[in-house]
Amino acid sequence: MPAQQINQPSNQIKLTNVSLVRLKKGKKRFEVACYKNTVTSFRAGNETDFDNVLQIPNVFLNVSKGQVAPNEELKKAFPGMTRDEVVMEILTKGEIQVGEKERSQELDRVHKEVIDIVAGRLVDPKTKRVYTTGMIEKALDQLSSQGGHAGRSAGKAKAEANDRSKSRDQTPAAAIDSGSNTPSRTNGQAEGGDNPAEKPKPKWTGVTTSKNAKSQALDAMKALIAHQPIPVARARMRLRITCPNGVLKQTVKTPAKSESEEPTTGTVKDKILGFVEQVENQDVAGEEWECVGFVEPGSFKTLSDFVSTHTKGRARVEVLDTTVTHED
Repeated sequence: MPAQQINQPSNQIKLTNVSLVRLKKGKKRFEVACYKNTVTSFRAGNETDFDNVLQIPNVFLNVSKGQVAPNEELKKAFPGMTRDEVVMEILTKGEIQVGEKERSQELDRVHKEVIDIVAGRLVDPKTKRVYTTGMIEKALDQLSSQGGHAGRSAGKAKAEANDRSKSRDQTPAAAIDSGSNTPSRTNGQAEGGDNPAEKPKPKWTGVTTSKNAKSQALDAMKALIAHQPIPVARARMRLRITCPNGVLKQTVKTPAKSESEEPTTGTVKDKILGFVEQVENQDVAGEEWECVGFVEPGSFKTLSDFVSTHTKGRARVEVLDTTVTHED
């Protein structure tokens, strides 16, 4: 009669409501069992009591099966370290394993945070009024459902693809450059083609738990502004610019933006006001000029660099409000 294996209580450890931290050393994987939501707090330095972090102060090969790591395995993988030191090593350097439910909750939290940030920083470009979080969420859903961009309908895209395919099939042999496999341009194509090479527009495919909410919100705003599923623009900044009157009258030459353009010449005041989308008020007090106005966020750095370079620090740009919106 074959021997019967008996599972003793000593080698069966049942853990529930557990969060795992895993660390691979060589070919072996070691795990520690923690209470949920405590590992992040421990790593941030907010939790220092091991009893509040570890369900069991031990090292496992497999927590779900209750397999405790033998001393021999630990000595081989972590030479010169005590079991407590190994636990600390895994806690600080290991990979946190998150369950499906926790992952879903974290995704929902990040999603809500991203929507809130975006809704607070984008406005209708005409009315300067904010959109509701529901409208922002719907616009982002539209982008993600269309592969990250507000594209055309699948039927129209397919029809155009078929038309292009037919055009290629009907390309006369004479249109093929003798020294290349690339068709030369026909009379119906302008230099550079109908679709000249452009920098790819930002895409949005949804939130992830691998990046922080602020970073993802910036990506979402770039995609919304690039594709405009609804009319959006960055909310303006409100600035106070001060500059000595003598400096304002100085002439500066701005380099051309492209070879086809000529350098422009104007006063420091003209150049500063060129960055201001709307002047709220401007005044002269003694020897100093002051202007309060609204500037697009994308122009803020260029304005700051201009003031720093052309006034040698004598003028100042002060941010009064980073996000100016109108709410109903």
